[in-house]
Amino acid sequence: MAKINLRAWREELAAERQKQFIVNLVAAAFLAAVVVFLIGFYIDMQTDRQKTRNNFLRQEIGQLDKQLADIKALKTQRTRLIDRLNAIQELQGTRPLIVRSFDEMVKVLPDGVYYQSLKRSGDTISLSGLAEKSDDVSNLMRHIYASIWFGEPNLSTVANADGMKKFNLSVPVLKPSLEEVN
Repeated sequence: MAKINLRAWREELAAERQKQFIVNLVAAAFLAAVVVFLIGFYIDMQTDRQKTRNNFLRQEIGQLDKQLADIKALKTQRTRLIDRLNAIQELQGTRPLIVRSFDEMVKVLPDGVYYQSLKRSGDTISLSGLAEKSDDVSNLMRHIYASIWFGEPNLSTVANADGMKKFNLSVPVLKPSLEEVN
């Protein structure tokens, strides 16, 4: 007799294909999940690495900022010290000038003229005094103007006082060069 296959081979084939499809789908989903997990793990690892770098850079920037602040403080201190040194050198340099200018005030004083007060303010000496005659005041002004230590004197007042001539002068103080002094 002829053999008749009563099994539903088409349904079995469809069921086998369905089963294979589900297995492939699960495998693809599992593989996709693993890939997503690995990508996430890699991204987390890179993020942590970058955070570590950022923290290191912040620390280094903090140290550099501190060093910059120290440098600024040192520059400020250096500027103050240089200013003080310049002021001291200027005082040291003008000390002989002050002494010489007052010494020269005595040398230019003609007979018959007397100083009542001498006052130095900056580069100007203000003086007041008494003279026996107006000519003596003129002689004093000529002597002052002839000195290398003084500029042109400025006579502000001349008045009679007890038979004498009372006068007020302002004289600019000059700083002559070494050739002029010698």
